[in-house]
Amino acid sequence: MSEPNFSKLEWLCTGHDIFPAMLEVINKAEKSIRLETYIYSDDKLGRQFFVALLAAARRGVRVSVLLDAMGSWLLPGDFFKPLVQAGGEMRLFNPLRIWRFGVRDHRKILLCDDRVAFIGGFNISDEYDGDGVTCGWCDLGVKIENPALLATLAATFDELFVLADFRRKPLLRLRAYKRRRKLQKKSAGELLLTHPGRGASPFQKALYHDLTKARDLRIIIAYFLPTRKLRRLLIHAARHGARVQLILAGKTDVLVSQLAARSFYHRLLKAGVEIYEYQPQILHAKLIIVDGITYVGSSNLDMRSLNLNYELMLRLDDADTAADARNVFQCVLKQSRRIELLEWQKSQTFWRRWEHRWAHFLLMHIDPYIALRQFHAIKNCAVKI
Repeated sequence: MSEPNFSKLEWLCTGHDIFPAMLEVINKAEKSIRLETYIYSDDKLGRQFFVALLAAARRGVRVSVLLDAMGSWLLPGDFFKPLVQAGGEMRLFNPLRIWRFGVRDHRKILLCDDRVAFIGGFNISDEYDGDGVTCGWCDLGVKIENPALLATLAATFDELFVLADFRRKPLLRLRAYKRRRKLQKKSAGELLLTHPGRGASPFQKALYHDLTKARDLRIIIAYFLPTRKLRRLLIHAARHGARVQLILAGKTDVLVSQLAARSFYHRLLKAGVEIYEYQPQILHAKLIIVDGITYVGSSNLDMRSLNLNYELMLRLDDADTAADARNVFQCVLKQSRRIELLEWQKSQTFWRRWEHRWAHFLLMHIDPYIALRQFHAIKNCAVKI
């Protein structure tokens, strides 16, 4: 077993677990708080976090909040005004414009005092606050304590915070962001960053490498629209004796994504891949276990996460961590229904196949085309600054 590159890691598998832990750390912060999320809602949970952040700013803590403009578009414009008046900072990532709405920040991070951090799929919204079975979406996060790893995390937050409105010479800053991303060295614990663009991201490259020799593969993923190479690797692993288990969404908040994912079921099932759908609540978790390696963070296995969004995944090469992750997987599996090949074939009417193919075409081709054109337009505008 390799020596883990973190001092402490704790799995937080429900909203009931993670949100009280996050609020406790915010309330104890003495120097700095960095909060980054895709969705922040003006509801009970959102107001709880606001009160904690405001109190921190008033006691002299440097508070920085970065929200995605599309994910948090329902948040009132003056929601964080008292925080800013108290000395905190709040920015919306990529304020909404018709010609650049496709470029989004999907990361979820809370980092306090450069000492403790939370990473995962949880947004700050009441719908995530529950046990994932009787109430609240099924999601997953981790609490991490390690100075070296968190220093890198702080740097990625600060870079994206500066880039947020795309008005501060973003092209030059984006190039620096790319260079730092490429310079990351592999270790027992590493942060894998994704930003819009063609070609494989560090997350994809690491995952592809790990999958080539996989003997036991378990994946929980909310939105599943894999690249051709990823599909081939999953099928190859299953056909060559590896056990491949996928837990996907039985209930979803994005129907078109679920329809697109189901366009792959037949090929994967024929190859021997086990497919399950989570039943009690909407599935929003992101967890990948490849033998003794674990991935957890904000990224789904779809085109938007892999090539269009800003995302962050934590890769942990540690047997004990993987064993704990497999326990998490088994708990979710107990609440999931297996999809059988013959049953699936019988259920596929002409209209269902048509729905799946059109959803696949929309998310695999139309959405990436529009988003990448917008991203390149942003870069071209930056050249003129």
